[in-house]
Amino acid sequence: MSLLLTGIAELVTNDPHWGSAHSDPGDRLLGIVRDAALVIGDGVVEWVGPAAAAPDADERRDLGGRAVIPGFVDSHTHLVFAGDRSAEFAARMTGTPYDGGGIAVSVAATRAATDDELRSLVAARVAEMRAQGTTTVEIKSGYGLTLEDELRSLRIARELTPHTTFLGAHVVPPEYTARRDAYVDLVTGPMLDALLADGLEASPAAYVDVFCEPHSPHAFDGEESRAVLEAGRARGLRLRVHGNQLGPGPGVQLACELGAASVDHCTHLTDDDVEALVAARDTTVATLLPGVEFSTRSPYPDARRLIDAGAAVALASDCNPGTCYSSSIPFAIALAVREMGMTPAEALYAATAGSGRSLGLDRRLAVGEPAELAVVDGPSHLHLSYRAGVPLVRAFEP
Repeated sequence: MSLLLTGIAELVTNDPHWGSAHSDPGDRLLGIVRDAALVIGDGVVEWVGPAAAAPDADERRDLGGRAVIPGFVDSHTHLVFAGDRSAEFAARMTGTPYDGGGIAVSVAATRAATDDELRSLVAARVAEMRAQGTTTVEIKSGYGLTLEDELRSLRIARELTPHTTFLGAHVVPPEYTARRDAYVDLVTGPMLDALLADGLEASPAAYVDVFCEPHSPHAFDGEESRAVLEAGRARGLRLRVHGNQLGPGPGVQLACELGAASVDHCTHLTDDDVEALVAARDTTVATLLPGVEFSTRSPYPDARRLIDAGAAVALASDCNPGTCYSSSIPFAIALAVREMGMTPAEALYAATAGSGRSLGLDRRLAVGEPAELAVVDGPSHLHLSYRAGVPLVRAFEP
């Protein structure tokens, strides 16, 4: 059955074919078609264009002058966790700095939870994301930090998305505080081997990640991070990196050198870091996570600096129990526009095409592409940041 969507005041395609018709930079970037229509069949886009030229279809649905956008791609989340850290958030709001130590609280709660409890929690979070326009999500492990708990975290994540990331190197767990080398050996040896034996290597969307942050006593320095990333790459996994969140450090340079698909946070960048991201723009995406800065009272990344230099930029939620318990990409877009120097068009593009690219996806609404789209309860994508905090967008359900 084919479905014709009409009554689309503004269709964001992310397709250069439609962008070439515009002189406005934002319209050109987003490939906007106004007074548009879209035909979907078997989960794939079959036709895109002006409503006046739309073909017939088996079914017709009028969207009443709303905007349609590609579904958000949330390329950085930590959804497999149990427990509550709201008190930690309250403490930060009164001046307690973040250093990564609270992750141990989530580790203890996650280890104590049953599989069914974790499965229910993750499913609810994914549903919450879809209700806010997210159609693709990446999910990391990292709150188990034992071989068995990391394995079950990724098994549960794979029930809900093909885009999974092994983050055994999130922090050094308490039982290994005095034996850091032994924990790195565990991550780079038995953990990776067990995960691969469990079928992780069968997925082209499988990654290994590391929290490379010398400014945290709980995270990993440059040498330890390199060992984790190289061990994952040697086993055929693609790379992601948490880098330069709490201060300048080796994360961005390491990610660019090793060809990571994404280096995330990028809050504290030197000129050399920016130059490395520009040089590696065809390989490595700088993924910005403004919800974290909001939730930790930290300086926001300078997105304008990165975009003007020519780096590839993405936006994601970093939904996690400690530093950003928000599943809202519209919230991240509003923060990016208000605090990081991005235009509304740049922020939307970063949250769709940019984040998609970091996961190896071509997120366009074009013929032959998956019909992953969202509907905005407003006539333009501008409403995503113009009406911040209002639940305006949802994933489209045929």
